[in-house]
Amino acid sequence: MEMVDEPVTTESMTADLRDLGVERGDRLLVHSSLSSLGWVSGGAPAVVDALLAAVGDAGTLVTPTHSTQCSDPSVWENPPLPDGWLDTVTETMSPYRPEITPTYGMGAIPECFRDYPETMRSRHPAFSFAARGPDASAVVEDHPLEGGLAEDSPLGRLYDREATVLMLGTDHATNTSLHLAEYRAAFEKEFRTKGAPMLVDGERQWVEWEDLRIDSDDFPDIGEAFEAEVGLVEGAVGAATAKLVDQRALVDFGVEWMSENRE
Repeated sequence: MEMVDEPVTTESMTADLRDLGVERGDRLLVHSSLSSLGWVSGGAPAVVDALLAAVGDAGTLVTPTHSTQCSDPSVWENPPLPDGWLDTVTETMSPYRPEITPTYGMGAIPECFRDYPETMRSRHPAFSFAARGPDASAVVEDHPLEGGLAEDSPLGRLYDREATVLMLGTDHATNTSLHLAEYRAAFEKEFRTKGAPMLVDGERQWVEWEDLRIDSDDFPDIGEAFEAEVGLVEGAVGAATAKLVDQRALVDFGVEWMSENRE
């Protein structure tokens, strides 16, 4: 945890977000690290309250609420399943349910936000997003299985709505919007069969679909190049370094970079 001279509060974070450039009415896609903010009075709910206050009633707050534990266990790597476990795990995994399935690796802030009143969560078992605000339904409804991070995903819908990305103590390594650039860029792509347990007409079923094999290994390089060539707004929120970036500019840059640099 980053240390600060005094407790970080909802009010101080709201002021910091305003100073950074977050405005009422923004469509704000947030990637976050609670520990980076310092000693937050109230913890994750205080951060969510600050984000909602910053965008106001006219704004829409969005976070990734990915649950990659709802995926094909045959391809798990961190860690892989022990020998002999695959059939049992595949047959007994709990189905994805937007209302109760926890996030995985997203941090405390998205996990808190998905439970907020009036927050909506999309139906993709692995790559869901949660949203609250006037555009929430349009952003998360009917999230397709194929192209889970592509044009008709919440990322594509945010792009169409001129969203802003806030990296709150995080960096481009986890900047999900660059996955949208992956789908758009011109390089040789690999598709694979993916699967997850879902509820179909109230019954658990194993559902399969074809989708892009995504790769975020070069995201830090893309982010570094973007900051050097295009730029973004950087400042402090609590003890965290926060970065505010135009999503369209980042995705468009990522498309060109990947088309030129990925084989």
